Amino acid sequence: MKLWDKGIALEKLIETFTIGKDNELDVVLAPYDVLGTIAHIRMLKHIGLLTETELKKLEYELIRIYNKIREGEFRIEEGVEDVHSQIEMILTDRLGDIGKKVHTGRSRNDQVLVDIKLYIRDEIRELTKQTRSLFDLLLSLSEKYKDVLLPGYTHFQIAMPSSFGLWFGAYAESLTDDMQLLLAAYRIANQNPLGSAAGYGSSFPLDRKMTTSLLGFDTLSYNVVNAQMARGKVEKIVSFAVGSVASTLGRLAMDACLYSSQNFGFISFPDELTTGSSIMPHKKNPDVFELVRARCNKLQGVANDLSLMLANLPSGYHRDMQVTKEVFMPVFSEIKECLKMTEMMLEHIRVNEHILDDPRYDYLFSVEEVNRLVLEGMPFRDAYKKVGKSIADGTYKHPENIHHTHEGSMGNLCTEEIRKKMENILESFHFEIIDKAYQCLLQETSM
Repeated sequence: MKLWDKGIALEKLIETFTIGKDNELDVVLAPYDVLGTIAHIRMLKHIGLLTETELKKLEYELIRIYNKIREGEFRIEEGVEDVHSQIEMILTDRLGDIGKKVHTGRSRNDQVLVDIKLYIRDEIRELTKQTRSLFDLLLSLSEKYKDVLLPGYTHFQIAMPSSFGLWFGAYAESLTDDMQLLLAAYRIANQNPLGSAAGYGSSFPLDRKMTTSLLGFDTLSYNVVNAQMARGKVEKIVSFAVGSVASTLGRLAMDACLYSSQNFGFISFPDELTTGSSIMPHKKNPDVFELVRARCNKLQGVANDLSLMLANLPSGYHRDMQVTKEVFMPVFSEIKECLKMTEMMLEHIRVNEHILDDPRYDYLFSVEEVNRLVLEGMPFRDAYKKVGKSIADGTYKHPENIHHTHEGSMGNLCTEEIRKKMENILESFHFEIIDKAYQCLLQETSM
């Protein structure tokens, strides 16, 4: 079945090529297609294009379809082009001519736009949950190991004293930046395109504000041409935000690979979380972190892939946009798996609490000695030269104690401030609006 079928048989090779992976990917979008359709038919009833009885029958069948989808019993049949066609076919089989009315005032163009945006909202919600879980673990590790010193490096040279409290806490706060970017992407995605039809609106008196409210969108994509131009653009923006999370995870993974090598020995993991070599029996490879690093690098390239697909397209719909689903939709499962595996590994991390006992790290404290002299009244440049000379002539002795108190330093990690920052960002998503909208949509209207 094809919604655009005019009775002319399509050459099979053309049909297969143009459908692409829609049959596979559209199953994921199926629940959102039902929700969008329920909102649309309620609006059609409101403007007089459906009767109360017709609406009631359609809602009943659509909710049945929705429940089947959730139970994993929905599929797109052989020869059916996409999810929109499958659902309309089911409704028509069950209700006859009433089922043919659900497409009134719509195009597959705005249908898929709605489906993708609803899908994005739910996936972002799941992503924020998993990110928050890793964030909480990082903060707890930061507090647990806040007094364990760790060498800080610049240019891969020993630089200044750091701590595991700073290290874990840095990645926690980095995730707050990522969530801020994801919130911005969410707000761009959370605009209703329904009613833009094929990209130029409709001569039906559609109530687009009504469907905006019914679907829990923040606002409308008002201009119908702009609503269509959002296809691909929204996915690119969301991919960029997901790539920001990936960037944080990838960098953490690189640190973990580096710090667990024998040359550093800062951290380690249980044998059952590492892999071995086929010929070297001593090996304990950090394969999980290496794969996280690779996958996160790949995820950071998705936004660029989408940019190239959309490059130089004029306004209006083009079939090029279909391919964006194949590139975009896997990003959420990829990033969530990376988050899950990173959290699992860090739950079992072993921290070396005696790293700085090694004399190679004595010069790590040279800045502390410079600062001590400055606090005693010596000008900074003179103190710098004095300590430099003592290092050069072999008389340098590193201080026994360090004392950092300013915000964000080793002695003042600001853990609660970082936690509050994350909480404020996550509360700004207002996912409860979606819950309320979906609950209302899945309740049949009374006769």
